Amino acid sequence: MSDQTPSALKRTPFHAIHVALGAKLVPFAGYEMPVQYPTGITAEHNAVRERCGLFDVSHMGEFLVRGPGAVDFVNYVTTNDVAALAVGQVQYSGILNERGTFEDDCLVYREGDGIMMVVNASNAPKDLAHISRHVARFDCTLADVSDDMALLALQGPLAQEILQPLTDVDLSALEYYHFAMGQVAGIGDIYVSRTGYTGEDGFELYFAPVHATTIWTALTADARVTPTGLGCRDSLRLEMGMGLYGNDIDDTVTPLEANLGWITKLAKGDFVGRDALVSQKAAGVPRKLVGFTFAERAIPRHGYPVYCDGAPSGIVCSGTMSPSLGIPIGTCYLPRESAKEGSTFEVEIRGKRIVATVVKPPFYKQASHR
Repeated sequence: MSDQTPSALKRTPFHAIHVALGAKLVPFAGYEMPVQYPTGITAEHNAVRERCGLFDVSHMGEFLVRGPGAVDFVNYVTTNDVAALAVGQVQYSGILNERGTFEDDCLVYREGDGIMMVVNASNAPKDLAHISRHVARFDCTLADVSDDMALLALQGPLAQEILQPLTDVDLSALEYYHFAMGQVAGIGDIYVSRTGYTGEDGFELYFAPVHATTIWTALTADARVTPTGLGCRDSLRLEMGMGLYGNDIDDTVTPLEANLGWITKLAKGDFVGRDALVSQKAAGVPRKLVGFTFAERAIPRHGYPVYCDGAPSGIVCSGTMSPSLGIPIGTCYLPRESAKEGSTFEVEIRGKRIVATVVKPPFYKQASHR
């Protein structure tokens, strides 16, 4: 959360709607964002798992890369293999520094004439400056279009059924981590992307801010759609073991430590941070991000001290009482030799050390994403 005063905060195109709905608004990544609505975080969480929720995530940053060298440029400043993407495909990736640690994580959208990168709101200015240093080497242009994009995430097992009558995109033919351009609620030039951050099936819609009220109204006309805030977005992603920048990954952590080797294609050729990762892999990755739970009914929170074999081992990265499972869940980094499933360690909560057991994410295994 930010320490910015409300007057300094940006507002998304949906701000007036959130106020009218009675949302609790908080400073987040430089924006005034809804953390929950009067229904409450647990009810919103369950709505996404059982039916459908609608998130305003317009605070996210978007960069457009255009020109013959667009793929090569994005391939150099991200970890995954952009060249392997077909037009209309999306990939999860990382933006690293020369030390091989995360500047950010991102989504990469392969378009016919270039790339759209979607980055975390709090990191967008830093990311732009970081990758801009390399753009002159490639035959392409880089533009920050964050203020020209509204973004809604419709998430839940009923998302396709609810969205299909409103769009000309054939959602049954749209595979997971693919997108198409089409109309929604009579508005054209909308990115309809089968992606999300909840583990459920769903779609992310990118469009011009002027259409915000029209799109929101059309989607929420269906009584099965619940407005949902950042609070349940966090509990949903944690149940799926999805990392959050600033908690689970940051500029002290490499993808190999964060179990994100699968988005790190060392064989693709040179990219920013590659040399550091090759060295770390050769030397042996010293620590690993793990999921854990307690037998006791205690709640792990970000920042609680972690002890492995009695020695300090960092802090809890993310933690909550799982709304879907009714058990404590969390993440932290442990020495590699102690990171095996079933291993135990301790988390200190208000002066008491609680025994934790390493479990393999996702914690919630019944999600509907395809």
